[in-house]
Amino acid sequence: MRFVTFESGGKGHPGLLTKDDFVVDLSPAGFSSLLDLIEAGAPGVAKAEAFAAAASKQPLSSVKLLAPIPRPRKLICVGLNYRDHAAETGATIPDVPTIFNKFATAVIGPGDDIVLPKVSKSPDYEAEFAFIVGTGGRHIASGDWQKHIFGYTIINDVSARDYQRATTQWLMGKTFDTFAPMGPWIVTADEIPDPHNVSVQLEINGETLQDGNTRELIFKIPALVEFLSSVFTLEPGDIVSTGTPAGVGVARKPQRFLRPGEEVIVKIAGIGELRNPVVAEG
Repeated sequence: MRFVTFESGGKGHPGLLTKDDFVVDLSPAGFSSLLDLIEAGAPGVAKAEAFAAAASKQPLSSVKLLAPIPRPRKLICVGLNYRDHAAETGATIPDVPTIFNKFATAVIGPGDDIVLPKVSKSPDYEAEFAFIVGTGGRHIASGDWQKHIFGYTIINDVSARDYQRATTQWLMGKTFDTFAPMGPWIVTADEIPDPHNVSVQLEINGETLQDGNTRELIFKIPALVEFLSSVFTLEPGDIVSTGTPAGVGVARKPQRFLRPGEEVIVKIAGIGELRNPVVAEG
């Protein structure tokens, strides 16, 4: 199944996207948000599916999609997690996952503008495959990872490289407003039986700049779930963006950064496309 958040009456509504691309509003079924549905677990998904079977629906083309979880409790990111990306940046293969986060104010939805900040001269792109926590927990064994995954989505980890590299802490370069495009929807875990063999691509204005596969992940989802939950409690709706493959702008010769007027498209097999235009800060 595919779940969306769409705008109606000036607020976000949780929705189920049918196979023929119609959206069913799940608010009348008692869900205030997708986070509410995720927290309800398998019974919540079953309730949503049963409700959608008989409910009215509207074409996907007639609604504005927001980020699936517009204000995530945690948006956790993994750096240097593809072997080819670590190599292109000259980094050694890490022994421990490199973890940082983005604030919720960075999150935007499909079609929303990526705003290039006035203060940065090197805004970059990063296509990423992300998983959404379903059942939370602490000290989760890697062998139990599948019990804790609700589904998957796309994230573009937009990065101001000058701010990222100004200190050893990456946060400020990663969390400018609009630097976390997300969506267009969440696909449930059963839609992607093997998340460790999924193509991840990024193109700008028709040029493919990243073309990787999640089989190149250094720390795969079981290891990430175990590592993260050894430190803090994973909660329903937490989002973990698993890293980016080779081809980022900062590693190219010459370097290739985002420019106003471009459109960035992230394509991930089994999910779809996340499209965002690029504009300069006013």
